[in-house]
Amino acid sequence: MLAYGEVAAFYRLTDEARMAPDLWGRVSMASIASAEMGHYELLRDALERRGVDVVPAMSKYVSPLENYHRLTTPSTWLEALVKTYVGDALAADLYLQIAGGLPDEVADVVRAALAETGHSQFVIAEVRAAVTTSGKQRSRLALWSRRLLGEAITQAQFLLADHDELVDLVVAGTGGLSQLGTFFERLQ
Repeated sequence: MLAYGEVAAFYRLTDEARMAPDLWGRVSMASIASAEMGHYELLRDALERRGVDVVPAMSKYVSPLENYHRLTTPSTWLEALVKTYVGDALAADLYLQIAGGLPDEVADVVRAALAETGHSQFVIAEVRAAVTTSGKQRSRLALWSRRLLGEAITQAQFLLADHDELVDLVVAGTGGLSQLGTFFERLQ
């Protein structure tokens, strides 16, 4: 799932880079996209070493991840930046929770793929500059963030409902089934 998430992020970021108002924004988004593809390659190599055929393994996660992106298509550059930041943070929380239920050597690869790349500072600076100069932008982006959060939680619930193996990993990472609700509350 994480491997496909990285591929989807690469394509999403390259598409959304076209919304940038200037070359600096396009180059910065391209750098983030490049890092996502690097994460995919790290995961692909680790999966192949474990004998996993990566493309078929990823294919069962295409629909829920693509559905999230289809339902949260940004209409402006600032929405694209907020989606990059919020979406990546929420995905990282989910994947790190799942990593808690994995063998140590696999969890280490997941954590390495999710390691901070420093690119988020560009996103933070751009959005901060926009919201400090415009209350209208601040309100609009706050609503957009809530929409992204709600849709991410909905899609995560659909994903878990369709994939028992992920529920097992999340439950193992949270300390039991009773903690699954707490996990979703933490995402909020």
